[in-house]
Amino acid sequence: MKPISFIQPSRNNLKYLKWSYNSIRKNLGYKHEICWADDFSDDGTWEWMQEIAEKDPNVKIHRNEGPTRLGHTILYDTLINDYATNDIVMIYHADMYACPGLDEEINRLIEPGVVVSATRIEPPLHPDGPEKVLMDFGIEPEEFKEQELLSWVSEPIGTSEGYQPKHKLLTTEGIFAPWAIMKEDFQSIGGHDPLYAPQSKEDSDIFNRFLLNGYKFVQTWKGLVYHMTCRGSRFADGAKRNPNGEVFMKNRETDEWLKQNHKSTRNFIRKWGHFVKHDAFLKPIVPPKYDVGFVVNNCTYENLYELEPWCSTIYVYGENLPHYFEQEQPNTLIDLWDRVKDINLDEPTNDIIVEFDAKEFTPEQFNYIGSLSEILANDEELEEGEFELGIFKVTINKIKTYEEELIKCER
Repeated sequence: MKPISFIQPSRNNLKYLKWSYNSIRKNLGYKHEICWADDFSDDGTWEWMQEIAEKDPNVKIHRNEGPTRLGHTILYDTLINDYATNDIVMIYHADMYACPGLDEEINRLIEPGVVVSATRIEPPLHPDGPEKVLMDFGIEPEEFKEQELLSWVSEPIGTSEGYQPKHKLLTTEGIFAPWAIMKEDFQSIGGHDPLYAPQSKEDSDIFNRFLLNGYKFVQTWKGLVYHMTCRGSRFADGAKRNPNGEVFMKNRETDEWLKQNHKSTRNFIRKWGHFVKHDAFLKPIVPPKYDVGFVVNNCTYENLYELEPWCSTIYVYGENLPHYFEQEQPNTLIDLWDRVKDINLDEPTNDIIVEFDAKEFTPEQFNYIGSLSEILANDEELEEGEFELGIFKVTINKIKTYEEELIKCER
């Protein structure tokens, strides 16, 4: 069996990191490498990591000295590039418990060009989905029903007493954490894009790039983790039960997470031209990326803020530009001076130009903007020329797509 490097950044979730570490060593042994990054925690994480690294020679540790949080978008790559010594690396959260046999399944299925995801067993904190199994073995380490879990997953598959693969299949297609990949495959496309630092949408971005680079996705329904979920920065106080035993997570996100998620969503749209898309098993769907320019008359600041991420270039009259650059440039690594132009100074040169009056723009019209790449891709008669689509005058100068240019992240 080839050893795996488990990649685990952590920020102020020491209790769960201890729980996760113990599961790897208890159920998978000491042959696998664990690479930790402490993201400027103040809960004793770094001191505990140092203690473990002194006792466990197969633990590698890294410390972000702060005061700025780097986030797992950056620290995943630091650990993989600078610390991991094995051919197989696995993105692994601190709130995941490794069930026996996980490493055997990863080894059985992984090879160059293949990304392997484990199946998550989760308590009912979130709605069920076809890619996971809902089963409540506890939502905190203090109440974790370890022996019940181990007995349940150790029963032979197909018996009524134990775990049953959800779709009576041992593998499906899909990708999500925890996922394993050959280190060389990860590095060949440049790893995660720092555009999304400290977190949010970096996973959807790299999954798109894996797909475009021809990697295959395999979810194993025999390789299992118990995932407590939401033990990072998304929720301030973890999961709470009400007196009836139900769990509430909606509207519990921290302001920090909400702001970062909004920022990363806008950056994802800027890069890809659409919202995150995937099928029921979470396999990415990547529509074509076109070079689209918006020419917007009567564009207010609010219109500019709403529309700018959805095109390659937006051309407006320039009275709102200084304020927009001042407010929005700090939220992206993408140079907005290349994207936002004064219509009095710059002639549109995009492959596809969409002209409209913002006074006529409504939420219903936004459906066209959000689906423009699919509309163009599904038009079997698409050709150079002009046509109208609702309030939009569309001029097609060239039919070319650019999504393949997004595969490799150049730092």
